[in-house]
Amino acid sequence: MELEPDETAVIVVDMQNDFAHPDGALYAPGSADVIEPIASLVERAADAGASVVFTRDLHPPEQFDDAHYYDEFDQWGEHVVEGSWGAEFVDDLPTDRVDHVVEKHTYDAFQRTELESWLAARGIRDLLFCGTLANVCVLHTAGSAGLRDFRPILLADCIGAIEDEHHEYALEHAEWLFGEVHGSDEFSFA
Repeated sequence: MELEPDETAVIVVDMQNDFAHPDGALYAPGSADVIEPIASLVERAADAGASVVFTRDLHPPEQFDDAHYYDEFDQWGEHVVEGSWGAEFVDDLPTDRVDHVVEKHTYDAFQRTELESWLAARGIRDLLFCGTLANVCVLHTAGSAGLRDFRPILLADCIGAIEDEHHEYALEHAEWLFGEVHGSDEFSFA
């Protein structure tokens, strides 16, 4: 598969300390395992001229105080609290190669953010998804991209999960319903 770099963005989902560092509040070893392949992917994409977007899950401490139903702290415990070490990107990722950072407050990086307009303004159509967690923020963001007529391509070897079954489910669901699943070695830039 060959992609046009000026029409492609790598979307690195939530590679933050709370998810991908052993001391993180919601640490998933599968998330730490993909740091190196994601770093390599980011370098490769940036060198080719493709855009690189990082999403940052971020919760103000009071975000869910008056929640009627949706309360991530109730579901997961406190995590990626605004201003905390847990909300920072993990070390060993080339954050100097990032073109844009999207701060999001829920699973879907398109929900009440500028991501869609930022991509559209640059003529980006193809999105390479990597990051964590496969069956939560990666799946919801990639699905939302497909509904917005972007081409979501999930890179299986660059996506972390809590359990192998979660990884498998997310990729099967994405491929069946709205996107494509490939390995990071199965494409090149034109």
